[in-house]
Amino acid sequence: MVVLDTTSGKPVSDLPIAGDTDDLFYDARRKRLYLSCGQGSVEVVEQPSPNDYKLSARIATSAGARTSLFSPELDRFYLAVPERGSQTPGIRIYQPQ
Repeated sequence: MVVLDTTSGKPVSDLPIAGDTDDLFYDARRKRLYLSCGQGSVEVVEQPSPNDYKLSARIATSAGARTSLFSPELDRFYLAVPERGSQTPGIRIYQPQ
């Protein structure tokens, strides 16, 4: 993941994250990014200061689970898990801590 300065266009941060990222959400209350990655994880990135980003958690999910929604009003992160082989499809619901 590369974070760019919107004024200069220059990179301010570069983090290795899991592949096949589909969605990215910003949690303004906690100053975090949530990324759903089809490689099989949700990545949680902390933002301690405006140009400082750190990977704080890699939550194992399922292969192909990359479509997600973060609802700040409900304080929930929803992740769609597709049917793949013996993998059961469904919606996983996470509450940020």
